[in-house]
Amino acid sequence: MQIAILAGGLGTRLGPLTRDRPKSLVDVQGRPFLAWQLDLLRRHGVTDVVLCVGHLAEAIERHFGDGSAFGVRLRYSDEGGRRLGTAGALTWAAGLLGEVFFVLFGDSYLLLDYRAILEHFLARDRLALMVVHRNANRWDRSDVAVDGDCVTAYAAGPTPGMIHINAGLSVLRHAALDALAPGQPASLQDFYARLIPRRQLLAYEARQRFYEVGSPAGLEEFRRLVAEGGVPR
Repeated sequence: MQIAILAGGLGTRLGPLTRDRPKSLVDVQGRPFLAWQLDLLRRHGVTDVVLCVGHLAEAIERHFGDGSAFGVRLRYSDEGGRRLGTAGALTWAAGLLGEVFFVLFGDSYLLLDYRAILEHFLARDRLALMVVHRNANRWDRSDVAVDGDCVTAYAAGPTPGMIHINAGLSVLRHAALDALAPGQPASLQDFYARLIPRRQLLAYEARQRFYEVGSPAGLEEFRRLVAEGGVPR
């Protein structure tokens, strides 16, 4: 199984922690966060990893190399200073991506059955799938509306009736990228907006909550989870 990890962001919400290092290298119990992600993915059979990098990319490649020390195959798609956005980073990496692949936010951690998610997607004729959690504004602001098995709205601002949240994990068919202009800035939000009216964006509801390290509070919570033994290695 293949995954693209979106690890090119600036990580500005973490303030001084990301002044001289990318978010993927932020320390969690003596290891960079990306190492915890790779451990989890390897345990679930996701061993072909494409890292979409940009900000301080050389530091990530220097630490992780080809991924062999972490039990995975790592390849890099470096957008340099282009700031292509979350969807633009995928078109930039298109030559490294297979027919079907996962997409994971570089600051998300999901204790889920990845193979079950992929099988769910492959059994349905859709271009994309978004993993969602029934959040009801508990962990963060809910930003997804679901009807049946499809996402019907995904918004950056508060919208009445939204009780789910994007958990930071998706599955895409490579053909879905055809709607995007290669090398041009684009966000996943805009990309999904093209799929939603055609009911081409499946919703996969995760019962377990997800974790993120993109905010100081989220990072501290994940550090506590690791310290308490809640994260497998």
